[in-house]
Amino acid sequence: MSLPPGKIPPEILKEVIFKNLGARRAEVALGPAAGIDGAVVNVGDKSLITSIDPITGALEIIGWLAVNINANDVSTFGVEPAFFLSCILLPEKADRKSVETISSQMNKAAKELGIAIIGGHCESTPGLTAPMVVGCAMGVTEKGNYVTAAGAKAGDKIIMTKAAGIEGTAILASDRMQKLKKTMDPSTLKKAREFFKMISVVHEASIVFKTGGVHAMHDPTEGGVIGAIHEMADASGLGVKIIEKKIRVQPETTEISKFYQIDPLQLIASGSLLIAAKPGSADKITRALAKESIPSEIIGEFTPSPQDRKIVRKSGKIESLERPITDHLWQALAQ
Repeated sequence: MSLPPGKIPPEILKEVIFKNLGARRAEVALGPAAGIDGAVVNVGDKSLITSIDPITGALEIIGWLAVNINANDVSTFGVEPAFFLSCILLPEKADRKSVETISSQMNKAAKELGIAIIGGHCESTPGLTAPMVVGCAMGVTEKGNYVTAAGAKAGDKIIMTKAAGIEGTAILASDRMQKLKKTMDPSTLKKAREFFKMISVVHEASIVFKTGGVHAMHDPTEGGVIGAIHEMADASGLGVKIIEKKIRVQPETTEISKFYQIDPLQLIASGSLLIAAKPGSADKITRALAKESIPSEIIGEFTPSPQDRKIVRKSGKIESLERPITDHLWQALAQ
């Protein structure tokens, strides 16, 4: 049976990937685990947070995205991303301009976030049809001074910043612009393309961590908001109850999702941040974000039983929160 596009299923992670992890090292405080997008290595009195992710779409800003997406993962630990490495793989007929474009994009994004690019690799790769950038971001903090996606507690409120499907909306509006402009208003399509400007969660993650009362953070990538909620629940061994009408979906995302007949809640959602907060701290966190003009909403809560994962639909009907099989971006791109 072939694998679906995007992330491999959790059961293959557990049955294959997590059984082949090399030697054990005492310095590894947090290694690979379902629902966790980074690792923690203790070095003396410091903790090194690292994360790695590829960018395979959004060709117009692939280098800029590579920095931001990886920086997001580090920031969800409550740690400022500081260093970046990249592996740039180019199609056989790529030229110097391709290298310059991707490198300058990475340079711009890294400078905006105060990140140093410390190394990497670049090559022309036989058989490749489009550029691919694999990035690795790192941050340093005092030993143990971080949170993980596995830290949520039963009763914690789930806060979501910004809106669902931000990255997927921007990718489709850019990569499928010619198709979408036949049915979408030009100004709406332009706004959707500019969703890339909302991709970074570094600033909001810092605000949340400094405000306090946060047990876990996670940025929704493949699988969208629903996939990320499942990942946090998996990592923390909990259930969830989500209120659909509380999840903000921008009009541009709604229009593109209707065009492709996809679910915006299962559309890749970098740019949003999910937060598990103590019940008494949730309002304080949303107020702190509002002071920085970052919209947020309490969309549900974590519950004790891992098997109990529900969503209250806008109609009031309570349904099982089904796990995405694959990100709906892939369904749209296949059309």
